[in-house]
Amino acid sequence: MKIQSIETIRLEAHPRLLNVRVLTDSGIVGYGETYDKVLGSEGALHGSIAPLVLGQNALNINALQSLLFDNIRYHGYQGAEWRAWSAVEIALWDILAKAQGCSVRTLFGGEVQTTLPCYNTCIGWGDCQDYQLCQNDSAALALSLLEDGYGMMKIWPFDKFSEASLGQQISRKHVEAGLQPLRQIREACGDKMAIGIEGHSRWSLPAAMRIAAACAEEDVEFFEDLLPAHDVASLAAVNASTRVPLVGSETVFTRYALRELIERRAVDIVMIDPMWCGGLSETRACAQFAATYGLPVILHNLGGPVAHAAVCQIAATIPNLWAIETSRALTQYAYPTLGGYQPKLVEGRMPLPSGDGLGAMLWPAVWEAHAQQVVTSSGAGSAVGRVSMGDHWERPEIR
Repeated sequence: MKIQSIETIRLEAHPRLLNVRVLTDSGIVGYGETYDKVLGSEGALHGSIAPLVLGQNALNINALQSLLFDNIRYHGYQGAEWRAWSAVEIALWDILAKAQGCSVRTLFGGEVQTTLPCYNTCIGWGDCQDYQLCQNDSAALALSLLEDGYGMMKIWPFDKFSEASLGQQISRKHVEAGLQPLRQIREACGDKMAIGIEGHSRWSLPAAMRIAAACAEEDVEFFEDLLPAHDVASLAAVNASTRVPLVGSETVFTRYALRELIERRAVDIVMIDPMWCGGLSETRACAQFAATYGLPVILHNLGGPVAHAAVCQIAATIPNLWAIETSRALTQYAYPTLGGYQPKLVEGRMPLPSGDGLGAMLWPAVWEAHAQQVVTSSGAGSAVGRVSMGDHWERPEIR
């Protein structure tokens, strides 16, 4: 089964998403997705990824992964090319599962749980403006989430104070202001709502230590990316100073980049984004690596319906899963405009997609309605049959 063409589509109403469709000569179509920095990923996909995979056997995912990593790592793999490959890789698993008449999770050995723990990241879309509600009335937001079945939420009450000092320091006044939403949520919900704190890599070591010390008294569930993930020594120092678990980080791609964070005990919960780290097989490898150190994993997930389904498929196979990230603004308001997969919580947990493959796709009408924004790569490809680059200078057309 050969890869005939690869299409990408960007939608004006969803500018963070890059959806991918891989078409084969058998007629089976696979869907994938990545998100954020989508212009770079689109260019990388058609400029670097497509020439290497066109004409290749769509079912030989391991071989293609080997070839792509061998090619991309030479120039630095933690960027647009690897996000683009992640989307293609997910689409290839969709194809393989459809060819076998089973779900993607079946190909990975089946699920270890049939519903998934999750938390809500408080972003906004359309009529669901959770971000603004968090700024204006955190208690009302938390109560609304409880009504929708969520028992955990993630907010970032300190980010707005980072810009003035470039994250180098935070005053007691601003720490106190950042604590107010936490206290409002706790007063409104008691222990019914768990709270995670996102740092978005905004802070220096001294500022992160001050935030961590203050929030620990509020019984928060975790800190995520208080510091940039590349500053492993500082992360380890913060981790040693607090009883609150540190989460990190979707900003590093592949098990190789995660290795130092894990080995130096800089994080307690490993966060992986399947749409950035290399796709589903690399996500599974990262999770297994974390498990050897006794660490659970969170799957980062703020994309469209295809991304969400992919996350659920692989998450179901991971014994050391802590939670998946989701957002009701997306699942309840954005996804219905894109496709038939519209997941809803069941007793506070996320159910698994049904059907063969990923169990999600963009409606064909979405592609047709935005045909002018579809970019297509097709043709014979330049690396058919190769699983290693060998001498890069021997084949200049696939450098």
